[in-house]
Amino acid sequence: MKRLFIVVEGQTEEEFVNVLLGPYLNTFGIYSVSATKITTTKGYKGGFVNYQHLKNDVMRLLNESGKDVVVTTFVDFFRLPTNVPNFTTISKKFTKKNSVYEFEKVIAKDIDDYRFIPYIQMHEFEALLFSSTKGFSAYYENEKNVIKGVTKIMDEFSNPEDINSNKPPSYRIKELTTNYDKIIYGNVMALEIGIANIIKECPRFKIWVQELIAKCK
Repeated sequence: MKRLFIVVEGQTEEEFVNVLLGPYLNTFGIYSVSATKITTTKGYKGGFVNYQHLKNDVMRLLNESGKDVVVTTFVDFFRLPTNVPNFTTISKKFTKKNSVYEFEKVIAKDIDDYRFIPYIQMHEFEALLFSSTKGFSAYYENEKNVIKGVTKIMDEFSNPEDINSNKPPSYRIKELTTNYDKIIYGNVMALEIGIANIIKECPRFKIWVQELIAKCK
C-alpha cells in the first residue's frame, strides 16, 4: 500500500481526514493517511486563497516522498482562487457543476504527475453535513426550526453536493441558526452522520474515495 497525503484547505478538513476519512481508508489497508494544510505564508497554514500555494505544497510532497506515494487535494469549489489555470475560460464556458470537473482536469495537467489526484469539493465542506439530518439533530435538538429547515433544503436537491443556487450550504446553515461554527461543530456533526452515509449520499465524494482506494493499492 502507498502512503497518502491530502492537501486540505483548513482545520475542519484536516480534522475530517484525521477522524473520519483516514480511519475509513485504514479498513482498506491504507494505514498511512496524512492531512496537511495549505502553506500560505512562512509559518502560517490554512486557506485556499492562491493556487500557487496549493501547487507548491503538492509539488513538495511529490518531490520529497518517492514513488510509493499518492497526493490529493480536499478544497472547496466555493471561492476557488481566480489564478487556477484557465479560470476565466472555464467559468464562462461551463456550468458550475461541470466546471468543477474541468478545473480538476487543468490542475491535473498543470501538476502533471501520475501520483496526483486533484479533488475539489462541490460546493464546500458543509455540503457533506446535508447527507443526513443526524448531525443537525445532535446539535440542534431544541431548535426545531433548524431540523425543519435542513429537511426542506435536503428535499429540494437531488443530493447534498447540488445544494447551492447562489447560496452555498454554509450560508443556508447560518440562515437557520446563529449558533454554527465550522471548526467547532463541523466534524462532530460529520461523526454523527457517519462516513458511510456521506459516501452514500455524495456521488462526487464517493468517486474520489474510490479512486484513492484504487490508487493506493
